[in-house]
Amino acid sequence: MKDHFDPGMMENKSMKELSLLGYRVPPHDDEAERAVLGALLLDKNALEITEKFLTGDDFYSGANKRIYQVVGYLLHKGYVADIITVAAELKKNGELDTAGGYGYIASLTSVVPSIANIEYYAKIVFACSVKRSLFKIANLIIDKVFDESVEYGEILEKAQQDIFGIVENKKGIIYKRLDKIVPLFIEKTEERLKSGSSLTGIPSGFSKLDELTSGFQPSDFIVIGARPSVGKTALALSMAAHIAIKKKIPAAFFSLEMNDLSLVLRLFAGESRIDAKRLKTGFLKSSDLQKMLETAGSLYEAPLYIIDTPNMKLFDLRSQARRLRLHEKVEIIFIDYLTLVTPDNTNLQTFDQFAEISKSLKSLARELEIPIVVLSQLNRQTSEKGAQLNNIRASGAIEQDADLVMFLERKLGESEAKINVVKQRQGEVGYVDIVFLPQYTRFENLAKDN
Repeated sequence: MKDHFDPGMMENKSMKELSLLGYRVPPHDDEAERAVLGALLLDKNALEITEKFLTGDDFYSGANKRIYQVVGYLLHKGYVADIITVAAELKKNGELDTAGGYGYIASLTSVVPSIANIEYYAKIVFACSVKRSLFKIANLIIDKVFDESVEYGEILEKAQQDIFGIVENKKGIIYKRLDKIVPLFIEKTEERLKSGSSLTGIPSGFSKLDELTSGFQPSDFIVIGARPSVGKTALALSMAAHIAIKKKIPAAFFSLEMNDLSLVLRLFAGESRIDAKRLKTGFLKSSDLQKMLETAGSLYEAPLYIIDTPNMKLFDLRSQARRLRLHEKVEIIFIDYLTLVTPDNTNLQTFDQFAEISKSLKSLARELEIPIVVLSQLNRQTSEKGAQLNNIRASGAIEQDADLVMFLERKLGESEAKINVVKQRQGEVGYVDIVFLPQYTRFENLAKDN
């Protein structure tokens, strides 16, 4: 069986003959394509239905694709789209012959079993289009598998990216009028009103921060910056623990610096209120054992996924993230931290490497439709006004890509701390007071906020 199909073979042989010769003909349904076009020529309102599923690129036949595009063009311009007007438009553009000629266009209206079944025909064309996209990806995978210069990880990453791209590109409606969006907005507003909560995203666990941001929003690229040893890992882990343990929301924590056992030790200390030093040394009190058992139960049930691969490659990180989103329904991802991610292209200058990572993670957040929270070190001396956006390492790209940027500010040896929200695309900026509990290596709300 030949893996690749040469469109040039169509000139002299039919699809059936090609199939018998051993060529894999890409999936398509010519009758369904012609039925869609015939229904459009008979009923202008049918376009509203087909555009929920189809674009011109979903048609296998080049002639059918062009006819569909011309019908859409005429109807959106307010003209009538019938046999005469479509043929005239194609002739004006010098495309009438390549679109099958006047006779072919005229024949389309006679092959429609029922205009009422237009949605059914459109779904058949759509399904074939998705299968053709998968067919193309499969052939590209085969080519790369036999290319010894390409690593298997790169093949997996590209395959996953392409498949998710199909999902993204085949979502249906490309645009919406306000009359379609306003009812959804009102519905969402009514739901929030009934819930009595201002949260529209995932709660961080810090009440004042959630009031300021309304929670971490889907598709947002979020950056938490801090100087070394201030506690950015402890802050992110405190947030992840609240989300996964308290709220039971699936979350992933990519730890590129600390191993999984070290992170679990912190989780045990924070959730059980057992001093982290006692957990580390094993000098536990008798009362600690019961606390450990109770904490073990809550951690065991928590949908928190830890990935502790040091110097993780960017394409491996994206691949793992897609897998977690698809199979574990993860709704938020934490990455600790930015400069420990290995870029795909290590030949780039350092600044350009960080820019590549930043843009890739921002794109990943939009692709997966979940917030991605990335920790980053601050690399410049802060001014008397505190840290600014340009204090982020390789700040140029991150400043531009990030939807929400916050800095953790705390003097070493002190418990009082602040989260300084310095950028928020959809809201205000400002300070949030929190407290650090060093014996439990975690941050919490101030007592007055609880």
